[in-house]
Parts: sequence; structure tokens; C-alpha cells
Amino acid sequence: MRNEPEIIHLPGDPPLRIRWNRSTRARRLSLKVSRLDGSVTLTLPQRASARSAMAFLNDRRDWLTRAMEGVDGPVPVAPGTALPVEGAPLRLTPADTRVARIDGDRLLVPAARPEAAALAFLKTRARARLAERVAAHARALGRAPGKLTLRDTRSRWGSCTAAGDLMFSWRLIMAPPRILDYVAAHEVAHLVHMNHSPAFWALVARLFPAHAEARRWLKAEGATLHHYRFLDA
Repeated sequence: MRNEPEIIHLPGDPPLRIRWNRSTRARRLSLKVSRLDGSVTLTLPQRASARSAMAFLNDRRDWLTRAMEGVDGPVPVAPGTALPVEGAPLRLTPADTRVARIDGDRLLVPAARPEAAALAFLKTRARARLAERVAAHARALGRAPGKLTLRDTRSRWGSCTAAGDLMFSWRLIMAPPRILDYVAAHEVAHLVHMNHSPAFWALVARLFPAHAEARRWLKAEGATLHHYRFLDA
């Protein structure tokens, strides 16, 4: 099936935006509703037709409506959106500026591409804050971290490889600073212990004593960071 859309829009009340993909491992059509942001994904076997896919969606419209009840939908980032930056909501405001910057309770962004500019601002700020906190925690342990990368991960907030390379979700910059600091400390502790043993948690506690509270925040509030959807994310 060539030129199939990655996103399809299912009419109705409300209309639904559905991500569409094919899988060589799929044996039947399936639907999944994300508990993080309410996004819907349709997975098709390689040989399924577009007509059968649309019939499948229409047949399961009532199921989709029930599955999405109580799930907060995605928040499209656009001018006027209250976007959290380091825990504080900033109103996304197009302005006559070349680079995004904070002005009081506003995030001023170039008017030509406000959403893309906001995303670039968040990623740049996330890298700077994470690099700073990783360096501080690594110095405390006398260890040298490897490469730092940012991704938009959903299953984890950070990771550490055996080579010492660290990966973090750039969405941490939307959380309060202490949450980002905790995740940085957690991953740096893996430079010493590549496990979650008592010795590992003792080291995390040494680097970040309030780690239990930060973990509770992530469990209760972390999913909200995934609600914000960017055109280029």
C-alpha cells in the first residue's frame, strides 16, 4: 500500500486522530490507546487493505470512545498554550524575536515558527541543565560520564549504558528542577552500579537525598509531561 497517511482522521463526535502503521509481526488489526496522552495507534498486518482498516475503525468506534473516557488527551502546542518550563507554566507567545526567551510568565518565540522554536528552546535548555547536573553528580563520585543524548522516550526518563553513555528524555525540562536533578543523579549512580541493588539506592540517596519524593512525583505527574504534542516532536 503506497502513499498511506501516517495519521488518519476518523469523523465523529469527537473526531479522532489515529496513527496508522504496518507491522511484519502483526497477524491481525489492533488498536491501542495510550494512557500517557490519549493517542490512538492502529497496527495493520502487511497485507491488510486500507478499506478493511477503515471498516475496522468504524466498527470499533464505540469501543474507542469508551477506552478514551477519563484519559487526558494530547495538548497541541500552539500560540497561547501554557507550556511548563522547569515546573512553571509559561504562555507561548509569538513575538518579534530571533530566538526563544523567557519574559516573565511568557515564553517569547519567533512568530514564523512558534511551535518549532518552543521545542528547540526546551531541548537546548534540557541539554544544558542535564549536562550541568550530570557533571556535578559525576564529580561527587569521581567518575567520568560518557556521551549525553536526548530523546523523546515514553518507557523511561533516562538510561545509562555499560560504556557510561547517558540518555535522558528532554521532557524532563518541563518538570520542576528537582525532578530533573533526581533523574540525573539516578543515571550517574549507574556509572558505579549497573543495577538497582541496595548499594545503588544508597548511592542515589547520597547524591540526591530526596529521591523518594521525586520518584513519587514522576509516578503521579510524569505522564502529564507527555500530553504536550509538538509538530516536530
